[in-house]
Amino acid sequence: MGRGRVELKRIENKINRQVTFSKRRNGLLKKAYELSVLCDAEVALIIFSTRGKLYEFGSVGTSKTLERYQRCCYTSQNTNVANHEAQNWYQEMSKLKAKFESLQRSQRHLLGEDLGPLSVKELQQLERQLESALSQARQRKTQLMLEQMEELRKKERRLGEINKQLKDQLEAEGATLRALQAPWATSDHGASAVAGSSFSVEANPNMDHAPTLCIGHHQFVPSEAAMARNLAVEENNFMLGWIP
Repeated sequence: MGRGRVELKRIENKINRQVTFSKRRNGLLKKAYELSVLCDAEVALIIFSTRGKLYEFGSVGTSKTLERYQRCCYTSQNTNVANHEAQNWYQEMSKLKAKFESLQRSQRHLLGEDLGPLSVKELQQLERQLESALSQARQRKTQLMLEQMEELRKKERRLGEINKQLKDQLEAEGATLRALQAPWATSDHGASAVAGSSFSVEANPNMDHAPTLCIGHHQFVPSEAAMARNLAVEENNFMLGWIP
């Protein structure tokens, strides 16, 4: 009579569960050992009980086998990641290269080059693009010119205000200067009146013309009769008023 098939489910009886764990653990460790010996394989087995107790087996050491496992997994993952990234970069580079070539063709077409392969529809589209670009350039130029004119008007207004301020300041300074010079002008007028009182008017009874006005230093102008009389005195060698 053979053994019946064991139903795979959690054993509720604690004692039976512990007994079953011990038996199967020992059998699993034995199978791992036999596999490593018979097949010359590197085997590592780690078991934790419900209480947290560790049971392990390693044909060359559990730590070495785990390190080898980590290197293998990480290397494979890194290789896959690197290959995936390289593929993405290649696709991105291909897209950028195609876009760059398209932009170069468009630039040559806008400059009037390589127009031979273009169809009538493409040429019409190119013409519309050029007209639109020209219109935008003219609008921008007009806008800049208007802005410059407005700036010049503002500058002109500022200069006019500055000129007006300078003019008002100059007029104020001129009024102040005239107010300061007024007393001096009055004093000079009085001095001129005093000096005028010392002016002498001398007339010679023998003069036929009007008297001479002398200011300051008196310069005597003899008449013709006096000059003749002096000349006679010099010739006769005598002075008037003396009897020879």
